[in-house]
Amino acid sequence: MDYREKAENLFLSGYNCAQSVFCAFSDELGMDFDTALKLSSSFGGGMGRLREVCGAVSSMFMIAGLKYGYTEPNNKEVKAEHYARIQQLAEKFKSKNKTIICRDLLGLDVEQDSPVPEDRTQEYYLKRPCKHLVGDAAEIIAEYIKQNS
Repeated sequence: MDYREKAENLFLSGYNCAQSVFCAFSDELGMDFDTALKLSSSFGGGMGRLREVCGAVSSMFMIAGLKYGYTEPNNKEVKAEHYARIQQLAEKFKSKNKTIICRDLLGLDVEQDSPVPEDRTQEYYLKRPCKHLVGDAAEIIAEYIKQNS
């Protein structure tokens, strides 16, 4: 099973968008599944349903940080290299989906949504592009890792 399929299946199992992408890579990251779930849990719904940056995109960034992130606080060159990587990942997602902002991806007209998640019904999955967005994010970061190993 590839990362896209794994992430999409996690989303269809009820995990949020961020958890679905991040946890698809938990083995790759050397992190146990439960810790990966907890770490990524706050980023679903555009960060706690604030509808800001898509959780799937946030997870791409977290994965990139764990794989390629910097640890030297004063090394501008290393920081710039990492931030360029993050911007490149964001652009790849934007090229497929036009934005990285949750509310825009979902066509919502709210600044902040209720903290109560919607029930995962057939209607929910039919009206939301999230499975596709989760798949795109997983595919983008998987390809990046493959090219930069």
